[in-house]
Amino acid sequence: MSEQNNKNTEIAIFANGCFWCTEAVFQRLKGVEAVVSGYTGGAIKNPAYREICSGRTGHAEGIKITFNPTEISFEELLEVFFATHDPTTLNRQGNDVGTQYRSEIFYTTAIQAQQAKDFIEFLEKERVFKNPIVTAISEEKPFYKAEEDHQDFYNSNPRQPYCQFIIDPKINKIKKYYANKLKKSTA
Repeated sequence: MSEQNNKNTEIAIFANGCFWCTEAVFQRLKGVEAVVSGYTGGAIKNPAYREICSGRTGHAEGIKITFNPTEISFEELLEVFFATHDPTTLNRQGNDVGTQYRSEIFYTTAIQAQQAKDFIEFLEKERVFKNPIVTAISEEKPFYKAEEDHQDFYNSNPRQPYCQFIIDPKINKIKKYYANKLKKSTA
């Protein structure tokens, strides 16, 4: 299991499509202290982006979130996780196709595992999505930080077409529906 940080922070690890998108969303939430883009859930050590893109390593593009649970709960992170990607498409998010774009929660504690399971059961019971949720819940696997040019991508490249057409709508969605959860500088 992941070592929890000393200063009352916890770690959450999510895979829900392109990490450029997911990193940008979670960076804006109050209580989130750091978001690192990387690779997890695969079979080889220290994979590179070009290897991940092949889909042969078994890794997913993921994010490792350091958060303060007194400011934002794991359940609130789950709510944003499910609201900002399609958890009903197997190995696909929009035009991004392959196992590296799967929907998966890598729990770092037994409590997180139960909360993720309960949250999915709630979403299914309430029929929030038209199709069944395919998000996997797995124990944390080694997490490898992606290359530096993948870190803080949206904030460094806001005018890139991918950012404007794919990430901007996700940012606008959280501004609309989660304004009360946003850091003041990003509201």
